[in-house]
Amino acid sequence: MNHQGMYHGGTPAFLEDYLELPELRRLRDVGMNCGCEYTSLTRFKGLKPYSRYDHSLGVALIVWHFTGDKAQTLAGLLHDVATPVFAHVVDFMYGDYLRQETTEAGTKGTIVRSSRLLELLTRDGLTVKRVCDYHRYPIADNDLPRLCADRLEYTLGNAINFGFCTEEEAAGIYSDLRVGRDEDGRPELAFAHMDDAAAFADIALQCAMVYVSDEDRYAMQRLSEVLKSALERRVIRENDLYTTEPEVISRLLADERAAADWNAFWALSRVTRSSRPVDGEGWRKIPAKKRYIDPLVLDKGRVSQRISTFRQRLDAFRSVTQDYWVLGE
Repeated sequence: MNHQGMYHGGTPAFLEDYLELPELRRLRDVGMNCGCEYTSLTRFKGLKPYSRYDHSLGVALIVWHFTGDKAQTLAGLLHDVATPVFAHVVDFMYGDYLRQETTEAGTKGTIVRSSRLLELLTRDGLTVKRVCDYHRYPIADNDLPRLCADRLEYTLGNAINFGFCTEEEAAGIYSDLRVGRDEDGRPELAFAHMDDAAAFADIALQCAMVYVSDEDRYAMQRLSEVLKSALERRVIRENDLYTTEPEVISRLLADERAAADWNAFWALSRVTRSSRPVDGEGWRKIPAKKRYIDPLVLDKGRVSQRISTFRQRLDAFRSVTQDYWVLGE
């Protein structure tokens, strides 16, 4: 998927060399849907390709559009540079279901190991410290339920891909954004008009429901188990997780047991829910991080403060339990 033109009129010249770095190009083969797109589940089957490269460039362009600041823009571009194959599936593998931050740990190390990247930073008068942690820039990243470039990009990208809105509708929503101030006086992407904010809040909540759906959680858990088994048996090595998805899949398919595990994952087409495990093995209870957005509207507060129906839906989403068992087939 390529919606970069929606975020900014074109790619600023200084970014071009960074986009050719092998560390960035690797992300072309790391997907945004955490392996779910390889299953036969109806929600994910047939999705258009949407990579971490697409997302990273989109985030950078959004940050540049609203700040014109090179350091913040590069922090946005590089925020996923250490993302492993299948992304947050690796968080699941390490038991980091609720924070899903394990995959961010290697960002600084990836940057400092790239001599070419360091050369480019020197050329642009920047240091590693200024670009290795996008959390320091609230337009690039901030805490839930606030809106930032990272959250905005994957919401619009996924919403288009899932069919929750058209590209034209997404562009209209984007055009209404400004830089406002949150409750603590920090910069935050905010809407000029309540109608656009409400429309975005609605599609963001639809996306949030997909991210914690039984199908999404079960697929990620199953794939994490495939990877863990392959690692334990040395079919793949830890370093392989930082290559590309086609490379890792090829290694899995070259091993009889790993290939059987992968093919069972690929064939996954339905997930069943139960209050307790029944009818044999394979049931799993899987918690997961809830991602949601309550957009800010200039001079009016957050959507939930103005639209009671959205507040009720958001509260209902936040209170949904994941304390039950799921089984896929």
